[in-house]
Amino acid sequence: MGVGTNGYTAPATRKSGGAAAGYDVPEGVEIQGRFDEEFAKILTKEALEFVVELQREFRNRIKYALECRKEAKRRYNEGDVPGFDPATKFIRETNWVCAPVPPAVADRRVEITGPVERKMIINALNSGAKVFMADFEDALSPTWENLMRGQVNLKDAVDGSITFHDKARNRVYKLNDKNTAKLFVRPRGWHLPEAHIIIDGEPATGCLVDFGLYFFHNYAAFRQTQGAGFGPFFYLPKVENSREAKIWNCVFERAEKKAGIERGSIRATVLIETLPAVFQMDEILHELRDHSVGLNCGRWDYIFSYVKTFQGHPDRLLPDRFLVGMTQHFMRSYSNLLIRTCHRRGVHAMGGMAAQIPIRDDPAANEAALDLVRKDKLREVKAGHDGTWAAHPGLIPACMEVFTNNMGSNTPNQIQSMRREDASSITEEDLLERPRGVRTLEGLRLNTRVGIQYLAAWLTGTGSVPLYNLMEDAATAEISRVQNWQWIKYGVELDGDGLGVRVGKELFGRVVEEEMQRIEREVGKEKFKKGMYKEACKLFTRQCTAQTLDDFLTLDAYNHIVMHHPRGSSRL
Repeated sequence: MGVGTNGYTAPATRKSGGAAAGYDVPEGVEIQGRFDEEFAKILTKEALEFVVELQREFRNRIKYALECRKEAKRRYNEGDVPGFDPATKFIRETNWVCAPVPPAVADRRVEITGPVERKMIINALNSGAKVFMADFEDALSPTWENLMRGQVNLKDAVDGSITFHDKARNRVYKLNDKNTAKLFVRPRGWHLPEAHIIIDGEPATGCLVDFGLYFFHNYAAFRQTQGAGFGPFFYLPKVENSREAKIWNCVFERAEKKAGIERGSIRATVLIETLPAVFQMDEILHELRDHSVGLNCGRWDYIFSYVKTFQGHPDRLLPDRFLVGMTQHFMRSYSNLLIRTCHRRGVHAMGGMAAQIPIRDDPAANEAALDLVRKDKLREVKAGHDGTWAAHPGLIPACMEVFTNNMGSNTPNQIQSMRREDASSITEEDLLERPRGVRTLEGLRLNTRVGIQYLAAWLTGTGSVPLYNLMEDAATAEISRVQNWQWIKYGVELDGDGLGVRVGKELFGRVVEEEMQRIEREVGKEKFKKGMYKEACKLFTRQCTAQTLDDFLTLDAYNHIVMHHPRGSSRL
């Protein structure tokens, strides 16, 4: 089995029974996922030929970009810190703007996000939000079934035929006749392979599979039904610099040329969710200037990236993760600079996620949670954000009310009205200021409990998991993992408990044991026995106690969900 763009080697041992039929594939392609007639409508020879073209044209550039990430990590581990690049100062300081925002997505005041599951797609498009970001990334466990069904679901959503029969409730879900949300799609990051599709002897790049299949099947219908002549629309995750943004821009140009549509039809919002990227926001927009519709504060992944970037810096230890909010100086500086950068360049500055979910059995607790959401959204809209994210349809009315009351119902965004020139004075020191707060044993326990439960769900095919009245995705599990790793590696003192205990592998081992017992009590013996909690515990514990920090939890865990069907199809 070949080695992918990130050094990932697909497992050769997890196989299932052969398929009765195979996919019709181009030369050099082998599909090792289960055959399904519905999937075959997505995995047509023509669609796969397009994915192969993208893979062959861009794989070496992607490999180089991932090697550059390794080199940057080496520098940071040796004491360097990210900063503004002197070589691109002219891009930051000269006046230029991105292409005008398409009218179809001028108003993005509330966006809902979620996995590409059928019922979720219908509910999200009907939710009253302006945009639905359908996710192949952090909110999805990338099993073959989830990925291919997700493509089927999106195709049905774009052509308007999508329905879902909930047999348990005996209810049929379908799209509203009008006022449905605009669809954005988030493919996986550059680092993730697609081990079920082998191209020229190595796993395909996951994001090129996600983008390529969706674009091929939907661009024409989307531009008619949703984009008013533009589209499709995308969110781009885990981008670290303008080099990576340029690859995406070239992918878009290649796709537009293939489809025979105007340059600049495809539009994308880049998530600024890595610490290096905050210093390259102008440069990222400049590379994507014909295809950009803004930047987004991916704040949970941003915190994860802060720890990962400074893994070799014992003087930059995070406090309990719930203390690392937008009131921290480095987080507030990041948000303010993003707003100023986007509005100066004529595009949307999108706010962060409200992860709360309704607490149906406790009205007082539910109202308290909604109050926190309203305060967070009020901070965002007053700062100048053009829109925000919510994880649950139940939050849409509250978020919409805050933004509409402060922006007005006839103003689609704040691009022209909130220039935020005051943020031009934000420095590298502001963006790197050490977060403040205490560290507690309960913080260590919560990280462990949430990380294990999320990973257990992910291993069984669920990537968006309700835990303790919050909708968690891979970003939360990553924060939990890297913070535990950081605390263990540097033997931090739990200074918020008044006990002065230092974190080490022995204390962590006891915490894991006790939290596993608590998880079993909370979920019940039967669910605990049937679930993959023990496997998740082993994975999570190994990652937290490793000598060197793995870049991504999901990359290690991916081997556990790859299921090869040796009689799939091949034409090598």
